[in-house]
Amino acid sequence: MFCAQRLQRLIQAFILGFVMGLAAIGMAGDQTSLQIAFLVQFAMMVMLFIAGVTGWCPGLIFLRRFFPDCEERKA
Repeated sequence: MFCAQRLQRLIQAFILGFVMGLAAIGMAGDQTSLQIAFLVQFAMMVMLFIAGVTGWCPGLIFLRRFFPDCEERKA
């Protein structure tokens, strides 16, 4: 079963893969896809920076409503 932190990492990996695909399409000539890729990447960088500095992560707060913490599963 998934826990909140593990699911958050999977979502982040999916988003990074999506950004990578958009960037590849953008490098092939579609300027809009490249711009969207950089905007999504920047938004993710800001969210990870905020989570790293303050420990507050809105995505994790949302996921904890539906999935247990990984620490709770170990106990």
